[in-house]
Amino acid sequence: MRRFEGRVAVVSGAAQGMGRAVAERLGQEGATVVAVDINGDGANAAAKAIGGKSFGVACDIGDEDAVAKLFQSVASKCGKLDVLVNNAAIVPFVKWDELTFKEWRRVLRVNLDGLYLMCRAGSDLMRKNNYGRIVNFSSNSIFAGTPNMAHYVASKGGVLTFTRALATELGGYKITVNSVCPGLTDTEGVQQTPHKEAFGFVEMLQAIKGVGKPTDIVPAVAFLASEEAHWITGQALAVDAGMVRW
Repeated sequence: MRRFEGRVAVVSGAAQGMGRAVAERLGQEGATVVAVDINGDGANAAAKAIGGKSFGVACDIGDEDAVAKLFQSVASKCGKLDVLVNNAAIVPFVKWDELTFKEWRRVLRVNLDGLYLMCRAGSDLMRKNNYGRIVNFSSNSIFAGTPNMAHYVASKGGVLTFTRALATELGGYKITVNSVCPGLTDTEGVQQTPHKEAFGFVEMLQAIKGVGKPTDIVPAVAFLASEEAHWITGQALAVDAGMVRW
């Protein structure tokens, strides 16, 4: 399929994991992908792998000036924005008794403040053409109340409700805003944290057995980012092998 032929897509957290998988899929289907990551070398490598006119941008999405420069670059090089996938996030492992306000703010600065900044600048560019698809990454942890990550769960709950509110704000411009809620997924980031020990327990809760991979999440994101999903907005889709059924 070439559902994104002629489309311009910004994907955050594109250097690895689910963000990299989404960026590659959109590129395979014809999009010019702006691969965004705080890891500039990783962003450039992702863009190079995608090929075509895709390019990488090093950006701290929690920095207002950096995000403004990012979208100025998108506007000057591409002239428009059709798809925005907000995947970048900090996934911590901190026990409640060790959770400081500094750590709380570190996570929310990226996971919520960064989401706002990306959606603010991205939707402003989309509105110029009265078209857009925004897909935000929430998490099924908001339904499970996963331990050792209270600030992460709070931030991802905010992603879901912010998505619903933004869908209302942008519907008049033919811009859809949806969220996906992945389960525990085997990514480079997860493998560097104690969360890697939880796959066995999570699998017991899943209707479909197995370990989630980034490529298992991609099809749902690609669909919501496509023209086919024009009548879907303000929704949250759990992509977790049926761990959460709601």
